[in-house]
Amino acid sequence: MAQVDARSPDAAARLHQALGNGPFALLCLFASPDADFPALIGSAGTLFVGMPVLGCTTAGELGAMGYEEGQIIAIAFPANFFSVSTYAIEGLQEFDQQAEIDRLIQSRLALASRAPDMASEFAFLMVDGLSLREEHLTAALASGLGPMPLFGGSAGDGTRFKATWLAHDGRVLRDAALVALIRSRCPVRVFSLDHLVPTETRMVVTRADPERRLVQEINAEPAAQEYARLLGKDPNQLSPFIFASHPVVVRLGDSHHVRAIQQVDEDGDLVFFSAINEGMVLTLAQHQDISAHLEQALSALEGKGAPDHVLGCDCILRRIEAGQMQKTHEISDILRRHRVIGFSTYGEQFGALHVNQTLTGVAIYPPEES
Repeated sequence: MAQVDARSPDAAARLHQALGNGPFALLCLFASPDADFPALIGSAGTLFVGMPVLGCTTAGELGAMGYEEGQIIAIAFPANFFSVSTYAIEGLQEFDQQAEIDRLIQSRLALASRAPDMASEFAFLMVDGLSLREEHLTAALASGLGPMPLFGGSAGDGTRFKATWLAHDGRVLRDAALVALIRSRCPVRVFSLDHLVPTETRMVVTRADPERRLVQEINAEPAAQEYARLLGKDPNQLSPFIFASHPVVVRLGDSHHVRAIQQVDEDGDLVFFSAINEGMVLTLAQHQDISAHLEQALSALEGKGAPDHVLGCDCILRRIEAGQMQKTHEISDILRRHRVIGFSTYGEQFGALHVNQTLTGVAIYPPEES
C-alpha cells in the first residue's frame, strides 16, 4: 500500500517508487476527486506495466491515518500470492445481464484453472456511483459467482454528487463497472457491517420511482413531510446530517439492510442511494456507538490472527456521522490500528445486494505455512 497527495504533479511516479516493481497481479487506485484522474491513469499505465490497473474516484479515502481526504491510495497485490482476472462492464444503462453472467462464469472458471493451487477467492467490484444501476448489476453478477463472495463500492465525487470516474487499463470510464476476480494463497474473509438497530417505527412507501431512486409518498403523504413528521423535525431542516442520523432499513427476517437517503429534491421527494419499490416497508433505525461497534467488529476478524490488511469500502454517511459525533479521530485510529485501507463510497455491494451506511470489505491474512 502507498499513498500520495492528490494534487502532486508526479503522483503516479511517487506511488511507483513507493511500491517498487513487484511483480504485481493487480494495482488498484482510489483517487480523491481533487486529483487529475485522466493524467493519473495515463501515467500509471506507463509505469505499472504487465498488470491490470483499476481505479476510481472517491468520497474520501481510507489511508495510513484512517479517514483522509485529498489523497490517492494505491494497493498492489503481489503476484506470488494472488492471481487476478479483471474486466470492465460498460454502458450500465443498457447492459445485457445474461451476457455479463456468461462472461463472469467463463472468467471465474478460467481463473480457477490458471491458479488451482490458490484456494481462497473473492470478487471485488467498483461501480459508477451516479449510474443508479448497482442493484441490477449485483443481482446479475450474483447469478454467475457461484461460491465466490463479492463485495465492492460505488465510486464517489466527495460530497458534490456531480461526476464519478473509473478506469481500466488506461481507459477512463463513466456509466461503467470494474470486476476483479481474485484467487490467493492467503486466507481471506469477506464481511459487511453496520452499527444500526431497527426500531418499531415503520413506514410504507406508497408511491415511488425505483429507477430514479425517488420516494414520492410515504404512508400516502408527501415523502419528505412524512419522514420529517416521524422524526419530529421541520421538513425544511432535512439535510445530509439528518439523513445520516436517522437512517431507514429494510428488514428481512432477523437481518436488515440499510437504505439511506441522499437528499430532498425540488419536488419534495426523497432521493435515496438505493432503489426503493412501492409497497416496501421501511423501518427507522437507531445508532449504536459507531466507534465501539467498529472496534468490536474489526477485532472479531482477528479470531485466528490479525489480517495483514483489510480492503474496505465505507459509506460516506458513516464518515459524515463520525464528524457529527466528533468521532472522526477515534474512528481513524481504529481504522489505522486494524490496517483498513480503501475508500469512502456512495454505496456498497455485498453479495447480491446494494446497501448503504455500511462498511464492506475483505480481510486478507498472512499465507498459511505449507
